[in-house]
Amino acid sequence: MANIAVLDTETNWLDRVMSLGVVVADGDALEPLAAKYYIFTPEYLTGGMYTAALWPNERLKPRIVSREEGMEDLKRWLVSKGVEELYAYNAGFDMTHLPELSDFRWYDIMRVAAYRQYNPKIPAWAECYKTGRMKRNYGVEPMLRLLAGEPGYHETHNALYDARDELRIMKYLGVPLSKYIEL
Repeated sequence: MANIAVLDTETNWLDRVMSLGVVVADGDALEPLAAKYYIFTPEYLTGGMYTAALWPNERLKPRIVSREEGMEDLKRWLVSKGVEELYAYNAGFDMTHLPELSDFRWYDIMRVAAYRQYNPKIPAWAECYKTGRMKRNYGVEPMLRLLAGEPGYHETHNALYDARDELRIMKYLGVPLSKYIEL
């Protein structure tokens, strides 16, 4: 299977993307192969709820670029990695905020993770609709706590770290990519 990409965004107080994290993974094993992290300027200067999480403490340093430059770089990189499919948790949000990536096929991780028929870790006591979708507590943080058995897990709200965590959710679910519905 081809490579896929999992991405996450963080927005500023004006609802504009200020950071974007992307992890390319093997479409079969769902193992990370490469990553990119962008901080868009001047958008990040406005600040936002998670501004403090913009600067990760790791080897992969963010590229601080204009949105136009970052998106062009990202598209070239994704194509060079053979990526045609993008996955995100609550993908509709990211897709709406990233129209530059409309040439890719988008899939929502949440639309699989929150359903009993795909997620055997949803406890019997969890309130679900007749469709099998959980009524509440199916965001990234509670979902990763559930799937990984990590009750102390807290989402960092750093776009790169969150993209990695969303890939972990996909791996824990173990659902074939064919079960994800294109948006």
